[in-house]
Parts: sequence; C-alpha cells; structure tokens
Amino acid sequence: MTYHIIRTLWKLMSLLPMEVLHFFSDLIYFPLYYVARYRRKVVHTNLTNAFPEKTEKEIVQIEKKFYSAFCDYIVENLKLMGMSPEKAKKHLRFEGVEEAERVMNETGKSCVLYIGHFFNWEFITSIGLWFKNSNIHFGTIYHPLANKAMDRLFIELREQYGAEAISMAQTLRRIMQLQKEEKKYLIGFIADQVPHWEAIDYWMEFFHQETPVFTGTEKIARRTGCCVFYLSIRREKRGHYVATFHKMAEDATTTQEHELTNMYYHLLEENITEHPELWLWTHHRWKRTKAKHQEWNEKRIKRLKEKTRKHNVQIHTQTKA
Repeated sequence: MTYHIIRTLWKLMSLLPMEVLHFFSDLIYFPLYYVARYRRKVVHTNLTNAFPEKTEKEIVQIEKKFYSAFCDYIVENLKLMGMSPEKAKKHLRFEGVEEAERVMNETGKSCVLYIGHFFNWEFITSIGLWFKNSNIHFGTIYHPLANKAMDRLFIELREQYGAEAISMAQTLRRIMQLQKEEKKYLIGFIADQVPHWEAIDYWMEFFHQETPVFTGTEKIARRTGCCVFYLSIRREKRGHYVATFHKMAEDATTTQEHELTNMYYHLLEENITEHPELWLWTHHRWKRTKAKHQEWNEKRIKRLKEKTRKHNVQIHTQTKA
C-alpha cells in the first residue's frame, strides 16, 4: 500500500515541468539550509578539511552552492520517474562513449565504470541510450534501502531505461553469471562510500586526509580482465549535465595492486576540485580513522578468542561427560 501511494504521488510530481520543480527546489533550500540546518556541521567540516587553502568565506560559498545543488537533485529525481528516453538524453549527455564501444567491439572485453556521488548520478542509468550496440548489458551497483517501499521505487527508477540495478551483495555473482552467459557488460560502481570496518584493507590520502577506501571494484575488474573507465560529471546549466568517459586501463589484468584505486581517487579528487558543489558532502566520509580501526580490530580479536575459549570449554565438558 505504501509503495503504491508514494509511486502515485511521485508520478504526479513528475508531470510538472522541470522549471516548476526547480522553483520548488528554491523554496526547499531556505528551510533546509537555514532552519533545519541539515548536516551543516558535517558539510562545513568536510569542506574545511578538504580545502584548507580556502578562506571561510569561500567555504561558505561552496557550502551554499552545494545545498542548492542538493535540493535540485531531490526534485530532478522526481522528474526522472517516467521521463522519456528522449528527454533523459537532453538532461545528461555522455561524451567518449565511442571509445568504450570501440574497446568492447575490438577486444571483446566488458567494462567497469568508476563513478562518484556527483549530482545528478541517478541520470547515469540512461547510459544505454547512448550506445549503438544493443547487445551490451548495462548495470549499476546499489546499496539496498532499509525502507522496502522506497527501495522498490528506486530500483524502478534506475531500471526504466534498461539498466539492471544490482545489489552490492550480489555483484560478483551477477558478473560471473554474465560472463558464463558470454554477455558483454558495462557495470557502473559508485565507489566513494565509506567502507564498513571489516571491509577496510587499504588507506590512502584523499583531500589531505588518511582515508579508508573500497578496493572491491578494482578486485573485480582485475579478476575479470575488464576495460576500466572513470566517468567525470559536470553541470552545463541547471538540470543539464555532461558525463565524460576517461579510460583508466584497457585491460585491468595489466595493472598493479591498488593502481586502479589510486587512479580513481586521483581523478575523483580532480573532478571534485573543479566542481566542489556537485559532490555529496553530507556523508561522514572521514569518520573512520586508523586509530579507531585498530581499536575495532583489537576488540574483534578479543571476541574471537573468547568465543574460541568458550567453545573449547564446551568440548572439554562434553568429553568428560
């Protein structure tokens, strides 16, 4: 019932012209920024640490532009639901698609696409509309939402142009299945999230700060021998974006360990520096530190030892009995 109510309202809102929705975005901005102050402290801290060379005035200017872009992101996603392929192509233009198609056609390889949390990343699911080869299987990796109704709606939003929304937990299994079926694929990975404690296995400097990063995308690319691209995003004007392919490696098996991860974060940092207002600064991106990770690991080892001790005591008791 919740799903159908939200979907109906979403569909009705999507009928409004983009200009009207952007007007609502302007109305949302003031209470979000000045009244609710949604994650203002997190955003300000992230920006200050990322750009120590900037003055307080410059940081606030970026901050305000970010919240304006964030409000646009919300209303643009309302418009995206049910948007025709022709209109979707007008709102996000892809550049460099020809190189990705050339590599796939000439080498027979599939592609891995590194993406960042840039506005408006939801439009990237229209990527298949720009490829001439209709036999390519397109997919994007996503983290399921806790709310089942919203999760179902966002899957619908992301699959409306033919791309498959692949749950993060099913990523490798799905890719291996596509390979078994001998299908060419292009899978997009938004790889700039904060990894869980147990997933941290590599640290690097990102915006002057020691940062734990995901290496799963690289591991999959190197294991499957994919061609790897980075997709940069810029905004031409309000509601209109350009996504550009940058080739990182034609064959991931020729790269060294962590080479692709380092390259991705270098390109990501360049992209953010050029358009800082378009990246999702509300994330607690630097909340995990090496000291906290070491503390977590020590507690984990202690729990394992205690569990092993209790198991051994139980076996010993049963043996005596």
